[in-house]
Amino acid sequence: MDVIAPTGTGLGTDNGGPGPGLGLGPGAVPALTAAHDVISRPLGQVLPRLSAVLSGTVPHLAAAELSTHCAHSPFKSYGDEGVTARLGTAEMAPLLASGVPGRPWQGALTVAGTAHPVLAVRSDATPRGAVLVLFRTGGDPLDGQVLAFVQALWDLVTSHFERLAAEAVPGALARSRTAAGTRARVIAELGEAHAATLTGLLGVLRGRHLDDAAARATATDLAVSALVELRAQAERDQEIAEEPADQAFDRLAESLRPLVRYGPVRLELGAPGSTKPLAADVAHTARAVVRAVLMKVLEQEAVTRVHVGWQVTEDTLRAIVRDDGPGTLSHCALGPGRVAERLDVLDGRLDVDAVPGWGTTVTASVPLRVSQDPAPHPLTALGGRELEVLTHLALGHRNRVIAQELHISESTVKFHVANILTKLGVGSRGEAAALFHAAA
Repeated sequence: MDVIAPTGTGLGTDNGGPGPGLGLGPGAVPALTAAHDVISRPLGQVLPRLSAVLSGTVPHLAAAELSTHCAHSPFKSYGDEGVTARLGTAEMAPLLASGVPGRPWQGALTVAGTAHPVLAVRSDATPRGAVLVLFRTGGDPLDGQVLAFVQALWDLVTSHFERLAAEAVPGALARSRTAAGTRARVIAELGEAHAATLTGLLGVLRGRHLDDAAARATATDLAVSALVELRAQAERDQEIAEEPADQAFDRLAESLRPLVRYGPVRLELGAPGSTKPLAADVAHTARAVVRAVLMKVLEQEAVTRVHVGWQVTEDTLRAIVRDDGPGTLSHCALGPGRVAERLDVLDGRLDVDAVPGWGTTVTASVPLRVSQDPAPHPLTALGGRELEVLTHLALGHRNRVIAQELHISESTVKFHVANILTKLGVGSRGEAAALFHAAA
Protein backbone atom coordinates (compact mmCIF):
# COMPACT_ATOMS: atom_id res chain seq x y z
CA MET A 1 0.00 0.00 0.00
CA ASP A 2 2.40 2.63 -1.22
CA VAL A 3 -0.12 4.93 -2.85
CA ILE A 4 -1.09 7.76 -0.52
CA ALA A 5 -3.43 10.61 -1.38
CA PRO A 6 -2.85 13.22 1.29
CA THR A 7 -4.86 15.93 -0.44
CA GLY A 8 -8.12 16.76 1.24
CA THR A 9 -7.45 14.74 4.38
CA GLY A 10 -8.29 17.64 6.64
CA LEU A 11 -5.69 16.51 9.17
CA GLY A 12 -5.17 19.97 10.60
CA THR A 13 -4.94 23.69 10.00
CA ASP A 14 -1.92 25.67 8.83
CA ASN A 15 -0.81 26.39 12.39
CA GLY A 16 -0.76 22.73 13.34
CA GLY A 17 -3.93 22.84 15.45
CA PRO A 18 -7.06 20.82 14.84
CA GLY A 19 -9.45 22.10 12.21
CA PRO A 20 -13.07 22.99 12.92
CA GLY A 21 -14.22 19.62 11.54
CA LEU A 22 -12.91 16.40 10.13
CA GLY A 23 -13.06 17.70 6.57
CA LEU A 24 -13.04 14.15 5.24
CA GLY A 25 -12.01 14.13 1.60
CA PRO A 26 -11.36 11.36 -0.89
CA GLY A 27 -7.86 10.81 0.51
CA ALA A 28 -8.91 10.35 4.15
CA VAL A 29 -9.64 6.61 4.03
CA PRO A 30 -6.36 5.66 2.26
CA ALA A 31 -4.44 7.86 4.71
CA LEU A 32 -6.07 6.31 7.77
CA THR A 33 -5.64 2.82 6.33
CA ALA A 34 -1.96 3.53 5.73
CA ALA A 35 -1.53 4.82 9.29
CA HIS A 36 -3.16 1.69 10.70
CA ASP A 37 -0.93 -0.45 8.51
CA VAL A 38 2.16 1.22 9.98
CA ILE A 39 1.33 1.12 13.67
CA SER A 40 -0.03 -2.45 13.53
CA ARG A 41 3.40 -3.79 12.54
CA PRO A 42 5.85 -5.29 15.06
CA LEU A 43 8.22 -2.64 16.44
CA GLY A 44 11.13 -3.76 14.30
CA GLN A 45 9.06 -3.35 11.14
CA VAL A 46 7.50 0.04 11.83
CA LEU A 47 10.22 2.16 10.21
CA PRO A 48 10.52 -0.03 7.06
CA ARG A 49 6.74 0.05 6.61
CA LEU A 50 6.57 3.79 7.29
CA SER A 51 9.24 4.29 4.63
CA ALA A 52 7.29 2.18 2.15
CA VAL A 53 4.04 4.03 2.84
CA LEU A 54 5.69 7.44 2.35
CA SER A 55 7.71 6.46 -0.72
CA GLY A 56 4.91 7.39 -3.11
CA THR A 57 4.44 10.80 -1.51
CA VAL A 58 8.05 11.65 -0.68
CA PRO A 59 10.40 9.55 -2.85
CA HIS A 60 13.49 8.77 -0.79
CA LEU A 61 16.56 6.53 -0.61
CA ALA A 62 16.56 5.93 3.13
CA ALA A 63 14.71 6.78 6.33
CA ALA A 64 16.04 7.23 9.85
CA GLU A 65 14.54 8.01 13.23
CA LEU A 66 15.81 9.14 16.61
CA SER A 67 13.20 8.37 19.26
CA THR A 68 14.26 9.41 22.75
CA HIS A 69 11.58 7.35 24.51
CA CYS A 70 13.07 4.06 23.31
CA ALA A 71 15.87 2.76 25.53
CA HIS A 72 16.09 -0.45 23.52
CA SER A 73 17.02 1.18 20.21
CA PRO A 74 16.58 4.98 20.00
CA PHE A 75 18.31 5.27 16.61
CA LYS A 76 17.04 3.24 13.67
CA SER A 77 17.67 3.47 9.94
CA TYR A 78 16.38 1.72 6.86
CA GLY A 79 17.13 1.86 3.14
CA ASP A 80 20.17 2.53 0.98
CA GLU A 81 23.24 1.25 2.84
CA GLY A 82 25.31 3.93 1.16
CA VAL A 83 23.47 6.35 3.45
CA THR A 84 22.52 4.27 6.49
CA ALA A 85 26.00 2.76 6.97
CA ARG A 86 27.44 6.26 7.45
CA LEU A 87 24.59 7.68 9.48
CA GLY A 88 24.51 7.83 13.26
CA THR A 89 23.11 9.63 16.26
CA ALA A 90 25.64 12.45 15.82
CA GLU A 91 23.95 13.53 12.57
CA MET A 92 20.40 13.07 13.90
CA ALA A 93 20.72 14.76 17.29
CA PRO A 94 21.02 18.35 15.94
CA LEU A 95 17.86 17.86 13.89
CA LEU A 96 16.04 16.65 16.98
CA ALA A 97 17.31 19.58 19.03
CA SER A 98 16.58 22.28 16.46
CA GLY A 99 13.42 20.88 14.87
CA VAL A 100 10.09 22.62 15.42
CA PRO A 101 7.09 20.32 15.92
CA GLY A 102 4.50 20.90 13.23
CA ARG A 103 6.99 22.57 10.89
CA PRO A 104 8.85 19.95 8.82
CA TRP A 105 12.25 21.14 7.61
CA GLN A 106 13.48 20.75 4.04
CA GLY A 107 17.20 21.16 3.47
CA ALA A 108 20.49 19.33 3.10
CA LEU A 109 22.19 17.04 5.62
CA THR A 110 25.88 16.19 5.26
CA VAL A 111 26.75 12.56 6.00
CA ALA A 112 30.37 11.40 5.65
CA GLY A 113 31.19 14.47 3.58
CA THR A 114 28.25 14.12 1.17
CA ALA A 115 25.25 16.47 1.22
CA HIS A 116 21.82 14.83 0.84
CA PRO A 117 18.46 16.58 0.38
CA VAL A 118 16.30 15.60 3.35
CA LEU A 119 12.93 16.13 4.94
CA ALA A 120 13.17 16.25 8.75
CA VAL A 121 9.97 15.97 10.79
CA ARG A 122 9.97 16.44 14.56
CA SER A 123 7.15 15.33 16.82
CA ASP A 124 6.59 16.24 20.45
CA ALA A 125 4.10 13.42 21.00
CA THR A 126 6.71 11.97 23.36
CA PRO A 127 8.13 13.96 26.31
CA ARG A 128 11.60 14.50 24.80
CA GLY A 129 10.58 14.43 21.17
CA ALA A 130 11.35 12.25 18.17
CA VAL A 131 12.60 13.08 14.67
CA LEU A 132 12.07 11.30 11.35
CA VAL A 133 14.47 12.04 8.48
CA LEU A 134 13.79 11.04 4.87
CA PHE A 135 16.79 11.14 2.51
CA ARG A 136 15.03 12.31 -0.65
CA THR A 137 15.84 11.42 -4.24
CA GLY A 138 15.17 15.01 -5.32
CA GLY A 139 15.46 18.46 -3.85
CA ASP A 140 12.31 20.18 -5.14
CA PRO A 141 10.25 21.79 -2.34
CA LEU A 142 7.27 19.76 -1.11
CA ASP A 143 3.88 21.42 -0.86
CA GLY A 144 2.11 22.13 2.39
CA GLN A 145 -0.42 19.29 2.15
CA VAL A 146 2.30 16.70 1.75
CA LEU A 147 4.20 18.16 4.70
CA ALA A 148 1.03 18.16 6.82
CA PHE A 149 0.37 14.52 5.97
CA VAL A 150 3.90 13.39 6.85
CA GLN A 151 3.77 15.39 10.09
CA ALA A 152 0.41 13.90 11.09
CA LEU A 153 1.54 10.37 10.31
CA TRP A 154 4.79 10.77 12.30
CA ASP A 155 2.84 12.25 15.25
CA LEU A 156 0.55 9.22 15.18
CA VAL A 157 3.46 6.78 15.06
CA THR A 158 5.32 8.47 17.94
CA SER A 159 2.15 8.62 20.02
CA HIS A 160 1.81 4.89 19.47
CA PHE A 161 5.43 4.39 20.57
CA GLU A 162 4.89 6.49 23.67
CA ARG A 163 1.88 4.42 24.69
CA LEU A 164 3.87 1.21 24.27
CA ALA A 165 6.69 2.65 26.36
CA ALA A 166 4.33 3.85 29.10
CA GLU A 167 2.40 0.57 29.28
CA ALA A 168 5.25 -1.84 28.52
CA VAL A 169 4.84 -5.39 29.76
CA PRO A 170 7.63 -6.71 32.00
CA GLY A 171 9.38 -8.53 29.14
CA ALA A 172 9.72 -5.32 27.14
CA LEU A 173 10.90 -3.45 30.21
CA ALA A 174 13.56 -6.07 30.87
CA ARG A 175 14.81 -5.91 27.26
CA SER A 176 14.98 -2.12 27.37
CA ARG A 177 16.81 -2.15 30.69
CA THR A 178 19.33 -4.72 29.41
CA ALA A 179 19.92 -2.76 26.22
CA ALA A 180 20.33 0.49 28.13
CA GLY A 181 22.87 -1.14 30.43
CA THR A 182 24.80 -2.58 27.51
CA ARG A 183 24.80 0.78 25.73
CA ALA A 184 26.04 2.55 28.85
CA ARG A 185 28.84 0.01 29.20
CA VAL A 186 29.90 0.40 25.57
CA ILE A 187 29.83 4.20 25.82
CA ALA A 188 31.94 4.05 28.97
CA GLU A 189 34.49 1.78 27.29
CA LEU A 190 34.72 4.07 24.25
CA GLY A 191 35.09 7.07 26.53
CA GLU A 192 37.94 5.41 28.37
CA ALA A 193 39.62 4.51 25.10
CA HIS A 194 39.42 8.16 24.01
CA ALA A 195 40.67 9.29 27.41
CA ALA A 196 43.63 6.91 27.22
CA THR A 197 44.56 8.29 23.79
CA LEU A 198 44.26 11.88 24.94
CA THR A 199 46.35 11.12 28.02
CA GLY A 200 49.06 9.69 25.79
CA LEU A 201 48.93 12.75 23.53
CA LEU A 202 49.20 15.10 26.48
CA GLY A 203 52.19 13.14 27.75
CA VAL A 204 53.91 13.67 24.40
CA LEU A 205 53.07 17.35 24.20
CA ARG A 206 54.12 18.05 27.78
CA GLY A 207 57.33 16.03 27.61
CA ARG A 208 60.55 18.05 27.43
CA HIS A 209 62.83 15.41 25.95
CA LEU A 210 61.28 15.56 22.43
CA ASP A 211 61.77 18.43 20.00
CA ASP A 212 58.76 19.88 18.16
CA ALA A 213 59.14 17.71 15.06
CA ALA A 214 59.52 14.49 17.05
CA ALA A 215 56.59 15.41 19.31
CA ARG A 216 54.33 16.07 16.31
CA ALA A 217 55.34 12.79 14.68
CA THR A 218 54.76 10.83 17.90
CA ALA A 219 51.41 12.50 18.56
CA THR A 220 50.33 11.78 14.99
CA ASP A 221 51.27 8.11 15.36
CA LEU A 222 49.27 7.86 18.57
CA ALA A 223 46.21 9.51 17.02
CA VAL A 224 46.33 7.36 13.89
CA SER A 225 46.70 4.17 15.93
CA ALA A 226 43.73 5.16 18.10
CA LEU A 227 41.55 5.91 15.08
CA VAL A 228 42.40 2.59 13.45
CA GLU A 229 41.62 0.79 16.71
CA LEU A 230 38.25 2.50 17.13
CA ARG A 231 37.20 1.90 13.55
CA ALA A 232 38.11 -1.76 13.78
CA GLN A 233 36.34 -2.23 17.13
CA ALA A 234 32.86 -2.85 15.72
CA GLU A 235 34.04 -5.47 13.24
CA ARG A 236 36.22 -7.17 15.82
CA ASP A 237 33.39 -7.32 18.36
CA GLN A 238 31.18 -9.03 15.80
CA GLU A 239 33.82 -11.54 14.78
CA ILE A 240 35.27 -12.49 18.17
CA ALA A 241 33.09 -14.32 20.67
CA GLU A 242 36.04 -15.54 22.73
CA GLU A 243 39.66 -14.49 23.16
CA PRO A 244 42.57 -16.53 24.52
CA ALA A 245 43.63 -14.99 27.83
CA ASP A 246 47.20 -14.24 26.71
CA GLN A 247 46.04 -12.47 23.53
CA ALA A 248 43.43 -10.51 25.47
CA PHE A 249 46.13 -9.35 27.89
CA ASP A 250 48.45 -8.39 25.01
CA ARG A 251 45.72 -6.10 23.65
CA LEU A 252 45.40 -4.56 27.11
CA ALA A 253 49.16 -4.04 27.33
CA GLU A 254 49.24 -2.24 23.98
CA SER A 255 46.53 0.15 25.14
CA LEU A 256 48.32 0.88 28.45
CA ARG A 257 51.85 1.60 27.22
CA PRO A 258 51.00 5.03 25.72
CA LEU A 259 49.74 6.15 29.14
CA VAL A 260 53.20 5.92 30.71
CA ARG A 261 55.55 5.98 27.74
CA TYR A 262 56.68 9.56 28.27
CA GLY A 263 56.05 9.88 31.99
CA PRO A 264 58.05 9.11 35.16
CA VAL A 265 56.07 5.96 36.06
CA ARG A 266 57.46 2.52 35.20
CA LEU A 267 54.83 0.02 34.07
CA GLU A 268 55.38 -3.65 34.88
CA LEU A 269 53.20 -6.21 33.11
CA GLY A 270 52.36 -9.66 34.39
CA ALA A 271 50.84 -11.74 31.57
CA PRO A 272 48.50 -14.55 32.64
CA GLY A 273 50.55 -17.27 30.93
CA SER A 274 47.34 -19.00 29.92
CA THR A 275 45.54 -19.60 26.64
CA LYS A 276 42.23 -20.34 28.35
CA PRO A 277 39.42 -18.83 26.24
CA LEU A 278 37.71 -15.83 27.82
CA ALA A 279 34.23 -14.72 26.81
CA ALA A 280 34.37 -11.45 24.90
CA ASP A 281 32.35 -9.57 27.51
CA VAL A 282 34.70 -10.77 30.26
CA ALA A 283 37.82 -9.71 28.33
CA HIS A 284 36.33 -6.33 27.40
CA THR A 285 35.26 -5.65 30.98
CA ALA A 286 38.64 -6.66 32.44
CA ARG A 287 40.49 -4.39 30.03
CA ALA A 288 38.15 -1.48 30.63
CA VAL A 289 38.38 -1.85 34.42
CA VAL A 290 42.20 -1.99 34.37
CA ARG A 291 42.41 1.10 32.15
CA ALA A 292 40.06 3.02 34.42
CA VAL A 293 41.94 2.00 37.56
CA LEU A 294 45.36 2.78 36.05
CA MET A 295 44.27 6.27 35.03
CA LYS A 296 43.18 6.93 38.62
CA VAL A 297 46.46 5.52 39.93
CA LEU A 298 48.46 7.85 37.67
CA GLU A 299 46.64 10.86 39.11
CA GLN A 300 48.31 10.25 42.48
CA GLU A 301 51.46 11.99 43.60
CA ALA A 302 54.73 10.12 44.14
CA VAL A 303 53.85 7.04 42.09
CA THR A 304 56.96 5.64 40.40
CA ARG A 305 55.99 2.03 39.68
CA VAL A 306 52.77 0.27 38.73
CA HIS A 307 52.31 -3.47 38.22
CA VAL A 308 49.40 -4.72 36.08
CA GLY A 309 48.77 -8.45 35.91
CA TRP A 310 46.11 -11.02 35.19
CA GLN A 311 45.65 -14.34 36.95
CA VAL A 312 43.45 -16.93 35.27
CA THR A 313 42.15 -19.96 37.14
CA GLU A 314 39.53 -22.52 36.19
CA ASP A 315 36.76 -20.38 37.63
CA THR A 316 37.98 -16.79 37.88
CA LEU A 317 39.87 -14.03 36.10
CA ARG A 318 41.65 -11.67 38.50
CA ALA A 319 42.95 -8.38 37.14
CA ILE A 320 45.41 -6.77 39.58
CA VAL A 321 46.74 -3.21 39.60
CA ARG A 322 49.37 -2.50 42.28
CA ASP A 323 51.21 0.81 42.82
CA ASP A 324 53.85 2.19 45.18
CA GLY A 325 51.98 5.44 45.81
CA PRO A 326 50.65 7.02 49.00
CA GLY A 327 48.14 4.22 49.64
CA THR A 328 45.08 6.43 49.83
CA LEU A 329 42.89 5.11 46.98
CA SER A 330 39.39 3.91 47.86
CA HIS A 331 36.32 2.55 46.09
CA CYS A 332 34.86 6.04 45.93
CA ALA A 333 38.02 7.45 44.37
CA LEU A 334 37.77 4.93 41.52
CA GLY A 335 34.51 6.52 40.36
CA PRO A 336 30.99 5.21 40.99
CA GLY A 337 29.38 3.67 37.93
CA ARG A 338 32.71 3.24 36.13
CA VAL A 339 34.31 0.23 37.77
CA ALA A 340 32.37 -1.57 40.50
CA GLU A 341 28.99 -1.22 38.81
CA ARG A 342 30.39 -2.53 35.53
CA LEU A 343 31.72 -5.59 37.32
CA ASP A 344 28.30 -6.14 38.86
CA VAL A 345 26.89 -6.93 35.42
CA LEU A 346 29.16 -10.00 35.27
CA ASP A 347 28.73 -10.86 38.96
CA GLY A 348 32.27 -9.58 39.50
CA ARG A 349 33.83 -7.99 42.57
CA LEU A 350 36.27 -5.16 43.22
CA ASP A 351 38.64 -5.23 46.20
CA VAL A 352 40.82 -2.29 47.22
CA ASP A 353 43.67 -2.85 49.68
CA ALA A 354 45.32 0.49 50.51
CA VAL A 355 48.21 0.72 52.99
CA PRO A 356 49.21 4.33 53.77
CA GLY A 357 52.80 4.91 52.80
CA TRP A 358 53.16 1.60 50.98
CA GLY A 359 50.71 1.73 48.07
CA THR A 360 47.42 0.33 46.87
CA THR A 361 46.42 -3.00 45.35
CA VAL A 362 43.18 -3.09 43.36
CA THR A 363 41.85 -6.51 42.38
CA ALA A 364 38.94 -7.04 39.99
CA SER A 365 37.58 -10.61 40.06
CA VAL A 366 35.28 -11.88 37.31
CA PRO A 367 33.79 -15.40 37.43
CA LEU A 368 34.37 -17.43 34.26
CA ARG A 369 31.60 -19.94 34.87
CA VAL A 370 28.02 -18.88 34.44
CA SER A 371 26.15 -19.28 37.68
CA GLN A 372 22.95 -21.26 37.74
CA ASP A 373 20.14 -19.26 36.20
CA PRO A 374 17.66 -17.92 38.76
CA ALA A 375 14.14 -19.20 38.76
CA PRO A 376 12.08 -17.49 36.05
CA HIS A 377 9.72 -14.76 37.14
CA PRO A 378 6.13 -16.01 37.39
CA LEU A 379 4.97 -13.38 34.87
CA THR A 380 6.87 -15.24 32.15
CA ALA A 381 4.30 -18.04 32.41
CA LEU A 382 1.51 -15.73 31.20
CA GLY A 383 0.40 -15.54 27.61
CA GLY A 384 0.08 -12.35 25.60
CA ARG A 385 -3.64 -11.80 26.27
CA GLU A 386 -3.18 -12.65 29.94
CA LEU A 387 -0.46 -10.01 30.22
CA GLU A 388 -2.82 -7.48 28.64
CA VAL A 389 -5.50 -8.35 31.17
CA LEU A 390 -2.98 -8.19 34.03
CA THR A 391 -1.87 -4.75 32.85
CA HIS A 392 -5.43 -3.51 33.26
CA LEU A 393 -5.73 -5.25 36.63
CA ALA A 394 -2.63 -3.38 37.76
CA LEU A 395 -4.35 -0.14 36.78
CA GLY A 396 -7.35 -1.03 38.96
CA HIS A 397 -9.78 -1.63 36.09
CA ARG A 398 -12.85 -3.79 36.65
CA ASN A 399 -13.91 -6.62 34.36
CA ARG A 400 -16.40 -4.50 32.38
CA VAL A 401 -13.76 -1.84 31.62
CA ILE A 402 -11.22 -4.50 30.65
CA ALA A 403 -13.74 -6.13 28.32
CA GLN A 404 -14.45 -2.80 26.63
CA GLU A 405 -10.75 -1.93 26.26
CA LEU A 406 -9.78 -5.32 24.83
CA HIS A 407 -13.01 -5.84 22.83
CA ILE A 408 -13.78 -9.17 24.48
CA SER A 409 -16.68 -10.38 26.63
CA GLU A 410 -16.76 -10.09 30.42
CA SER A 411 -16.91 -13.89 30.71
CA THR A 412 -13.66 -14.10 28.71
CA VAL A 413 -12.11 -11.57 31.07
CA LYS A 414 -13.17 -13.68 34.07
CA PHE A 415 -11.62 -16.74 32.42
CA HIS A 416 -8.31 -14.91 31.90
CA VAL A 417 -8.32 -13.53 35.45
CA ALA A 418 -8.81 -17.03 36.87
CA ASN A 419 -5.91 -18.32 34.78
CA ILE A 420 -3.71 -15.42 35.87
CA LEU A 421 -4.35 -16.04 39.57
CA THR A 422 -3.63 -19.76 39.13
CA LYS A 423 -0.39 -19.26 37.17
CA LEU A 424 0.90 -16.59 39.55
CA GLY A 425 -0.07 -18.60 42.64
CA VAL A 426 -1.94 -15.69 44.24
CA GLY A 427 -5.38 -15.45 45.76
CA SER A 428 -6.58 -12.00 44.70
CA ARG A 429 -6.48 -9.43 41.95
CA GLY A 430 -4.57 -7.10 44.27
CA GLU A 431 -1.77 -9.63 44.79
CA ALA A 432 -1.53 -10.15 41.03
CA ALA A 433 -1.31 -6.39 40.51
CA ALA A 434 1.41 -6.16 43.15
CA LEU A 435 3.46 -8.83 41.32
CA PHE A 436 3.10 -6.90 38.08
CA HIS A 437 4.25 -3.61 39.68
CA ALA A 438 7.18 -5.38 41.32
CA ALA A 439 8.33 -6.74 37.95
CA ALA A 440 7.87 -3.38 36.21
